[in-house]
Amino acid sequence: MVSEVKAQLELFFKNWFNKDRKPRQTGQKGLSIIGQRNRLQYIILGLLNQRSQTGYDLTKAFDHEIGEFWQAQHSQIYPMLKRMETDGEITHQDAVTGEKLAKKVYQLTHKGRQKLEAWISEPSPELTATKDEFILKLYFIRSADDPRIPAMIHEQVTLHQAQLDHLHLRMATVFPDQAAIDAAYGHYLILEHAIERETQYLAWLNRH
Repeated sequence: MVSEVKAQLELFFKNWFNKDRKPRQTGQKGLSIIGQRNRLQYIILGLLNQRSQTGYDLTKAFDHEIGEFWQAQHSQIYPMLKRMETDGEITHQDAVTGEKLAKKVYQLTHKGRQKLEAWISEPSPELTATKDEFILKLYFIRSADDPRIPAMIHEQVTLHQAQLDHLHLRMATVFPDQAAIDAAYGHYLILEHAIERETQYLAWLNRH
């Protein structure tokens, strides 16, 4: 157990301490410095490339698969929408339903679609640091006989099992057949990756 925990912690802290290092620049002219670029704009572009959406729709998207690997709050999304519209990357139309106030329905422009495609085509040469409070706490436990470890692991098993069950349900719901997979293959890969990640994490926890 000690050797496996040590290896996990060494990887965690290597990523954690490296996150503040000056990021490398790409060799392509006009590309931003990796690590300083605001990736939220690209998530919004990608979501709007799927379909026109309101700000509320975009916020709710982070409750599902995107929330597995990226988080954004209401206070971040709406200012970004305003900036992107000013830059000509998106536009909006006002939609009124019944007696409700008009809602802005955002759409991707040609400029925005070009920016999205350019970003997807760029290399991704750096790993993003992972923040895991459980792993952080383990780092400061010295002994394999520490009485707190079993309860900590049990708590994590419960959390990760619930997450794995949720992911399996999402997979069955969103991708019931091959046609659905073919229609959104990248999305399918993300779910598959999340399921394998949780499965492996649980296997590691259950060994201890």
